[in-house]
Amino acid sequence: MAKKIVSDELWSIVEPLLPPPTPRPRGGRPPISNRAALTGILFVLRSGIPWEMLPQEMGCGSGVTCWRRLRDWHEAGVWERLHRTLLEHLHHAEQLDWERACMDSASIQAKKGAQPSAPTRQTEEDPVQSAIF
Repeated sequence: MAKKIVSDELWSIVEPLLPPPTPRPRGGRPPISNRAALTGILFVLRSGIPWEMLPQEMGCGSGVTCWRRLRDWHEAGVWERLHRTLLEHLHHAEQLDWERACMDSASIQAKKGAQPSAPTRQTEEDPVQSAIF
C-alpha cells in the first residue's frame, strides 16, 4: 500500500489551524474535505506538476479546487501558523539544530530608513568630463 501524503499525525496538527468550512446556501455539490484538498496541494507542490494535471483518481477534487483552497488558506494565515506550530513541535522533540539556522533578508524584514553599516565604495573610476571644443 502506498504511503499517505497526509499522515494521521500531520493531520492532527493541521486540522485545528484550518478555518471552518463556509456554509453553502444554494446547495450543490458538497465541497471536498480539507484533508483531501491538503493531499492534493502537497502532491502538486512535491511533484511539480501543473494544477490542471492533478489526477482525479486521487480523490482530491480538481487542481483548481486545490489551488483555490491553497489561496484561501494563505489569505487566512494558515501557512504561517502551521510553520510556527511545526517548529514548536520539532523544538519540544529536540529535533531542531539552531546551530545550522540561517536568516537573510527573505526571512527577516529590514528596517526601513536604516543607515547602512558602512559607506558604499565606488567600484569604477570617475567618469571623464566631456571635452567641449
